[in-house]
Amino acid sequence: MEFEFWFQKTQLLLNQLPETKRYLYDKIDWEQQCVGILGSRGTGKTTMILQHMKDRYGSSDQALYVQLDHPGFHAVELYEFAERFFQYGGRLLVFDEVHKYPQWASHIKAIYDSYPELKIIFSGSSLLRVSHQKADLSRRAVIYYLHGLSFREYLNFSLDMDFQPFTIRDITENHAVIAAGVQKKIRPLEQFRQFQKEGYYPFFMESRPLYHARLSEVISHILEVDLTQVNNIKTANITKIKKLLYMLAVSVPSELNINKLSAIIGTSRQVVYDYIEYLKNARLFNIVRMGGSGYRIINKTEKIFLENTNLFHTLSLDVNTGSVREAFFVNQVFNSLSYHPQVLDTGIMLSKAGDFVVNNKYTFEIGGKNKSSAQIKGINNAYIVSDGINSGFGNKIPLWLFGFLY
Repeated sequence: MEFEFWFQKTQLLLNQLPETKRYLYDKIDWEQQCVGILGSRGTGKTTMILQHMKDRYGSSDQALYVQLDHPGFHAVELYEFAERFFQYGGRLLVFDEVHKYPQWASHIKAIYDSYPELKIIFSGSSLLRVSHQKADLSRRAVIYYLHGLSFREYLNFSLDMDFQPFTIRDITENHAVIAAGVQKKIRPLEQFRQFQKEGYYPFFMESRPLYHARLSEVISHILEVDLTQVNNIKTANITKIKKLLYMLAVSVPSELNINKLSAIIGTSRQVVYDYIEYLKNARLFNIVRMGGSGYRIINKTEKIFLENTNLFHTLSLDVNTGSVREAFFVNQVFNSLSYHPQVLDTGIMLSKAGDFVVNNKYTFEIGGKNKSSAQIKGINNAYIVSDGINSGFGNKIPLWLFGFLY
């Protein structure tokens, strides 16, 4: 395809960008020759990359954005396209939705090696399919992962606010002061309930009434396209995986066990293990393990959560409140500690006393507003994380405040 077409498309997109930036924007080393940004559909990868293009190159023709899932690009040789662009003075080439192009990693590798002055940024929404090829770029590309919105980002996007993030240490030591500052500007509990239902993906700003329908389409695409193509799962077995997702939406995490899941969905224990691993890699599950436990073996001492609270409300009207609370905490802590794909499982573990241990230092017990501290009595750096309260006191911290971690 001619460059003029993509230049026009690039300029049109640049003129429609929002001002607010995602948390990952300032963490990326944009000066690297090759940067990859992965993330679930709808998390804002394209917008963030275009914001960088605009900030760095303005309307210059040295930067070009290309959608590799565009029908007109199927017959284009990626390497030759990049070669011609560089010869015409190009300095930044963005490839969006790389997983839609056959052998994309080999092409980017060749471009990287042949034209060191040409910067490449690529993005991919199909984590499963991208992960099968990105190993070819392990020594060349710096890979980042863009999670869904934090509660803080949701507030900034939806209310045009400018709340800043806090660390775990900030929150544990100064939560009362921080909460008071937030309450001067908004009613956190009212906004928090809305975020838990329909605020994790930035496309909530496009249409709230259609939000869950769109999220349902995202889930279906992961299950019916990505899983079947990457893991060779028969289409008939997708129903069993959907049932597994539903069980996570309505069950209490501590009550889940592999034998129960195996019996309910009608398959073997080993297949359940495999399905859980697939869904974890697709970022539909989070798994929290006991310290020192093996990576792959999932047992009754470990908990499995839906990756974010919006999934609960899309999959079922009958959600378990305790599961939603713990899933929110796990999700926001996970996301705040990991923006490289290879470290998505670090930083948070199950605790023998409370519910979770973060950074091998802080113990947290999750519950409602009347949750007592009896279970963590006598433990250093231990805290009650309570849902349903605007502010806390002492070692009692509002659950919503952990949405300000990133």
